[in-house]
Amino acid sequence: MHLYSSEFLTGTSIPYRYTCDGENLSPPLNWADPPAEARSFALIVRDRDTPNQFTHWVLYNLPADLRELPAGLPQQETLPNGGQQGKNDFDQIGFGGPCPPQGTHRYFFKLYALDQPLDVAAGASEDEVLQAMRDRTLAAAELMGLYGRAEF
Repeated sequence: MHLYSSEFLTGTSIPYRYTCDGENLSPPLNWADPPAEARSFALIVRDRDTPNQFTHWVLYNLPADLRELPAGLPQQETLPNGGQQGKNDFDQIGFGGPCPPQGTHRYFFKLYALDQPLDVAAGASEDEVLQAMRDRTLAAAELMGLYGRAEF
């Protein structure tokens, strides 16, 4: 399975408009070659350069036939495609853009192919989603982007 974006490549900068300093939009994402047995997808976005990691997006129960997410998904618990969004570490539903306190941080977009939809309510926490995913993951793919704020 492969995860990619039309806006940035692995190891390159996430465009300004997808950060807390810009429009704070979720970036467009695409994926290819998931396992044939996949029945749903989940996506978790984390900043691994903070002391306890910081979760920017929890997205789950994406339909098995879906292969892309457009930019700027609404910050609501249930999406038009049927996917569900949980709370991020900003204590908000949906995507919260990169917003490092200092320096350049790495943001890991990790997509999971699952053998069934998750039995968790919309608005769930990352821990609830990870617990429900236990023993359900068929494959995973990762995209890493960078973002650093200008020092003034």
